Amino acid sequence: MFEKLKASKLMYWSVELLVLATLIFVSTKIDFVFKPVGTFFSTLFGPVLIAGFLYYLLNPIVNLLTRVTKMKRIYGIIIVLLLLLGTLVWVVLAVIPSLVTQLASLAENTPQFIKGLQDWLTEIAKNPALQNIDIEAQINKLDISYGSLIQKFLSGLSSSLGSIVGGVATTAVTVITVPFILFYMLKDGYRLVPNIQRFFPKNSRDEIVELLGEMNHTLSSYISGQAIECVFVATCTFIGYQIIDVQYAFLFGVVAGVTNLIPYLGPYLGLLPAVLVTVFNEPIKALLCCVVVLVVQQLDGNIIYPNVIGKSLKIHPLTIILVLLVAGNIAGLLGIFLGVPFYAICRTIVIFVVRMVRNDRTKKLETIK
Repeated sequence: MFEKLKASKLMYWSVELLVLATLIFVSTKIDFVFKPVGTFFSTLFGPVLIAGFLYYLLNPIVNLLTRVTKMKRIYGIIIVLLLLLGTLVWVVLAVIPSLVTQLASLAENTPQFIKGLQDWLTEIAKNPALQNIDIEAQINKLDISYGSLIQKFLSGLSSSLGSIVGGVATTAVTVITVPFILFYMLKDGYRLVPNIQRFFPKNSRDEIVELLGEMNHTLSSYISGQAIECVFVATCTFIGYQIIDVQYAFLFGVVAGVTNLIPYLGPYLGLLPAVLVTVFNEPIKALLCCVVVLVVQQLDGNIIYPNVIGKSLKIHPLTIILVLLVAGNIAGLLGIFLGVPFYAICRTIVIFVVRMVRNDRTKKLETIK
């Protein structure tokens, strides 16, 4: 009897998966029906993603403010959004001009850095072990002169002008729509779970609420934790670079904070610009940059990360590296940033389903006994 039931379940799920695969295949062939749907979701993806990120960042602040002051939630939302607006104005007026100034100075000094690289390679060429290799000829083949780099940049810029215009239009739409989406997320976000709950049978609604709660906790821990980590790493790296007198310390600190969003690989990517700028003329300073990043990462890994994210993800480092490789290959830079949280959500769902199935089996066995 048990074997027959097992075989029937196998047949049932095989047919279900076959039907699902057939539907997906047929859907990909009906462009005139599904292409508008794809365009609709791709248009909303960016604004909803940004608004969702800000929601998980600001919602704990709104909850804390309303709980402490006993004010209405709508007033708490308005106050938090005004604080967000003030922060954005400060970033535009104070932070971005400094970044632009240092970026322009870095671009102006690029020929000097390239010359340092060429001199360094020429010195290496004098090594007796490399006498048979014409290093200078190889450098000339690379054509890394400042003029050639500018020419390649301008040609690429002209060829992608249409994409730039489209990107500007998309950015404008995103800037306009994100505040409205964020406002209603903060205002009516608590209604999402009850509305989803109604679509499921009554006997499984409690489990759905539990699953959504776990997913919400995972996302909230990851996003708020990453934001705190990025600010901490950017600030401490900037201070460290200032202490050892590195040029463009503010720019490199911001780069270190942004790249810290990429688990495990981010610190090395953030260190790379500072090392490239200093290693050819001041190798000792390049070594000190490595020491600064090492100290910051130790503080982050032993103090900040355990307290703001903790063990909520519980993902092995090797798994994270594999996820980054696969997600980056599938979706590029966006995949690198979103791969880990997406994997964490999928993992939460799988663990919950397996736990629920085991509990059902245990209940059935207890009933039989």
